[in-house]
Amino acid sequence: MNTLTFPLSVALETPTHRAVSADPYASEAQTDALLRLGAAYRRERMQAADMITTDEAAELAGTSRVTINAWIKAGRCIGVSHLRRGFKLPRWQFEPFVFPHLQPLSQALGTADGWPLLAFLESPHPALDGQTPRVALEQGVDAQRVLGLATAEGH
Repeated sequence: MNTLTFPLSVALETPTHRAVSADPYASEAQTDALLRLGAAYRRERMQAADMITTDEAAELAGTSRVTINAWIKAGRCIGVSHLRRGFKLPRWQFEPFVFPHLQPLSQALGTADGWPLLAFLESPHPALDGQTPRVALEQGVDAQRVLGLATAEGH
Protein backbone atom coordinates (compact mmCIF):
# COMPACT_ATOMS: atom_id res chain seq x y z
CA MET A 1 0.00 0.00 0.00
CA ASN A 2 1.38 3.40 -0.80
CA THR A 3 1.29 6.44 1.43
CA LEU A 4 -1.57 7.97 -0.51
CA THR A 5 -3.79 4.89 -0.15
CA PHE A 6 -5.65 4.26 3.07
CA PRO A 7 -7.71 1.24 4.00
CA LEU A 8 -11.36 2.08 4.48
CA SER A 9 -11.21 0.93 8.11
CA VAL A 10 -8.42 3.43 8.87
CA ALA A 11 -10.20 6.31 7.19
CA LEU A 12 -13.35 5.66 9.15
CA GLU A 13 -11.61 4.63 12.38
CA THR A 14 -13.63 1.43 12.52
CA PRO A 15 -12.31 -1.91 13.69
CA THR A 16 -11.13 -4.20 10.91
CA HIS A 17 -12.87 -7.20 12.48
CA ARG A 18 -16.33 -5.97 11.45
CA ALA A 19 -18.24 -8.02 8.94
CA VAL A 20 -17.78 -6.90 5.37
CA SER A 21 -20.90 -5.44 3.81
CA ALA A 22 -22.39 -7.16 0.79
CA ASP A 23 -22.25 -3.81 -1.01
CA PRO A 24 -18.78 -3.56 -2.62
CA TYR A 25 -19.02 0.23 -2.92
CA ALA A 26 -18.13 2.81 -0.31
CA SER A 27 -20.94 4.97 0.99
CA GLU A 28 -20.97 8.70 0.43
CA ALA A 29 -19.83 9.25 4.04
CA GLN A 30 -16.99 6.75 3.63
CA THR A 31 -15.90 8.39 0.38
CA ASP A 32 -15.98 11.84 1.99
CA ALA A 33 -13.86 10.56 4.90
CA LEU A 34 -11.28 9.10 2.52
CA LEU A 35 -11.12 12.29 0.49
CA ARG A 36 -10.64 14.41 3.64
CA LEU A 37 -7.88 12.11 4.86
CA GLY A 38 -6.12 12.25 1.49
CA ALA A 39 -6.39 16.04 1.30
CA ALA A 40 -4.98 16.39 4.82
CA TYR A 41 -2.05 14.12 3.93
CA ARG A 42 -1.29 16.14 0.79
CA ARG A 43 -1.36 19.44 2.70
CA GLU A 44 1.00 18.06 5.35
CA ARG A 45 3.34 16.57 2.76
CA MET A 46 3.58 19.85 0.85
CA GLN A 47 4.46 21.67 4.08
CA ALA A 48 7.21 19.19 5.02
CA ALA A 49 10.71 20.54 5.54
CA ASP A 50 12.10 18.73 2.48
CA MET A 51 9.70 20.41 0.04
CA ILE A 52 11.01 23.37 -1.93
CA THR A 53 9.60 25.84 -4.46
CA THR A 54 10.39 25.81 -8.17
CA ASP A 55 12.64 28.85 -7.64
CA GLU A 56 14.59 26.99 -4.95
CA ALA A 57 14.77 23.89 -7.16
CA ALA A 58 16.08 25.97 -10.06
CA GLU A 59 18.83 27.40 -7.88
CA LEU A 60 19.69 23.94 -6.54
CA ALA A 61 19.81 22.42 -10.04
CA GLY A 62 21.60 25.41 -11.58
CA THR A 63 18.85 26.12 -14.08
CA SER A 64 15.75 28.30 -14.48
CA ARG A 65 12.25 27.98 -13.05
CA VAL A 66 10.96 27.58 -16.62
CA THR A 67 13.24 24.56 -17.08
CA ILE A 68 12.09 23.06 -13.76
CA ASN A 69 8.46 23.44 -14.88
CA ALA A 70 9.31 21.73 -18.19
CA TRP A 71 11.04 18.90 -16.30
CA ILE A 72 7.94 18.45 -14.12
CA LYS A 73 5.69 18.28 -17.17
CA ALA A 74 7.98 15.70 -18.80
CA GLY A 75 8.26 13.55 -15.65
CA ARG A 76 11.94 14.35 -15.35
CA CYS A 77 11.42 15.64 -11.82
CA ILE A 78 8.69 15.43 -9.21
CA GLY A 79 6.47 18.44 -8.71
CA VAL A 80 3.22 18.35 -6.78
CA SER A 81 0.62 21.02 -7.37
CA HIS A 82 0.70 23.71 -4.74
CA LEU A 83 -2.63 25.05 -3.55
CA ARG A 84 -1.88 28.66 -4.45
CA ARG A 85 0.22 28.48 -7.55
CA GLY A 86 3.03 26.46 -8.96
CA PHE A 87 4.61 23.34 -7.55
CA LYS A 88 6.45 22.07 -4.51
CA LEU A 89 9.27 19.61 -5.05
CA PRO A 90 11.07 17.21 -2.73
CA ARG A 91 14.65 18.43 -2.37
CA TRP A 92 16.08 14.88 -2.23
CA GLN A 93 15.14 14.15 -5.85
CA PHE A 94 18.08 16.22 -7.05
CA GLU A 95 20.56 13.86 -5.40
CA PRO A 96 22.58 11.79 -7.92
CA PHE A 97 21.18 8.50 -6.65
CA VAL A 98 17.62 9.49 -7.65
CA PHE A 99 17.63 12.21 -10.29
CA PRO A 100 18.86 10.17 -13.30
CA HIS A 101 16.15 7.57 -12.66
CA LEU A 102 13.12 9.86 -12.36
CA GLN A 103 12.17 10.05 -16.03
CA PRO A 104 12.48 6.26 -16.58
CA LEU A 105 10.41 5.71 -13.42
CA SER A 106 7.82 8.19 -14.66
CA GLN A 107 7.61 6.35 -17.98
CA ALA A 108 7.40 2.96 -16.25
CA LEU A 109 4.58 4.16 -14.00
CA GLY A 110 2.84 5.71 -17.01
CA THR A 111 2.50 9.17 -15.48
CA ALA A 112 4.30 12.47 -15.10
CA ASP A 113 1.96 13.44 -12.23
CA GLY A 114 4.04 14.18 -9.15
CA TRP A 115 1.77 12.51 -6.59
CA PRO A 116 2.01 8.96 -7.99
CA LEU A 117 5.76 9.37 -8.49
CA LEU A 118 6.20 10.63 -4.94
CA ALA A 119 3.95 7.89 -3.56
CA PHE A 120 5.90 5.19 -5.40
CA LEU A 121 9.28 6.46 -4.22
CA GLU A 122 8.19 7.02 -0.60
CA SER A 123 6.14 3.85 -0.03
CA PRO A 124 7.70 0.77 1.53
CA HIS A 125 7.79 -2.16 -0.89
CA PRO A 126 7.88 -5.85 0.09
CA ALA A 127 10.20 -6.66 -2.84
CA LEU A 128 12.73 -4.24 -1.34
CA ASP A 129 12.54 -5.82 2.13
CA GLY A 130 10.16 -3.10 3.25
CA GLN A 131 12.38 -0.24 2.11
CA THR A 132 11.05 2.57 0.00
CA PRO A 133 12.37 2.72 -3.58
CA ARG A 134 14.02 6.05 -2.72
CA VAL A 135 15.96 4.55 0.20
CA ALA A 136 16.81 1.47 -1.86
CA LEU A 137 18.31 3.67 -4.59
CA GLU A 138 20.16 5.70 -1.98
CA GLN A 139 21.65 2.50 -0.54
CA GLY A 140 22.82 1.25 -3.91
CA VAL A 141 20.08 -1.18 -4.97
CA ASP A 142 20.27 -1.68 -8.73
CA ALA A 143 18.11 0.94 -10.40
CA GLN A 144 16.84 -1.69 -12.88
CA ARG A 145 15.29 -3.58 -9.98
CA VAL A 146 13.41 -0.46 -8.85
CA LEU A 147 12.45 0.29 -12.44
CA GLY A 148 11.05 -3.24 -12.76
CA LEU A 149 8.86 -2.65 -9.70
CA ALA A 150 7.63 0.62 -11.22
CA THR A 151 6.85 -1.15 -14.48
CA ALA A 152 4.86 -3.81 -12.63
CA GLU A 153 2.96 -1.16 -10.68
CA GLY A 154 2.29 0.89 -13.80
CA HIS A 155 0.61 -1.99 -15.62
